[in-house]
Amino acid sequence: MSSQRLPIEEHPDITELQGRYERIGQKPAVQMGAGGIVLAGLFVALSPWIAGFAMSTPLAVNNLVVGLTTVALALGFAASFRSTHGLSWVVPLLGAWTIVAPWVIYNADHSLRVILCNVIGGAVLFLLGMAVLGSGMMRRKNERT
Repeated sequence: MSSQRLPIEEHPDITELQGRYERIGQKPAVQMGAGGIVLAGLFVALSPWIAGFAMSTPLAVNNLVVGLTTVALALGFAASFRSTHGLSWVVPLLGAWTIVAPWVIYNADHSLRVILCNVIGGAVLFLLGMAVLGSGMMRRKNERT
């Protein structure tokens, strides 16, 4: 007696799991969170030039890299949440890093505008990242009960 084996991509459990994350990604809360992360990431990336601390090169490069990374992640969340949901924990971490970066990065400018840009931008990234992360976790919790 022979049994027919399905490729793993066609397994019913895999298909259902992918469908769940696609439905989560279609929720307005996730879409708004991803859009907010794009805007906050752009702000963090451009803040050295907006607030005028681009001459603080290590911090300017840090903000540019962190901001563009969060923009790329948010675009991934918006385009295909089922493929990128596993990286949603990175955005709050990058937000926390943005908050502490002026004090951690060697020879960074400690002016009020630098502190405000990083703390506000980092806090927004952290909160929106937690919202997107929580959306995926709440869905899993609701399906277990």
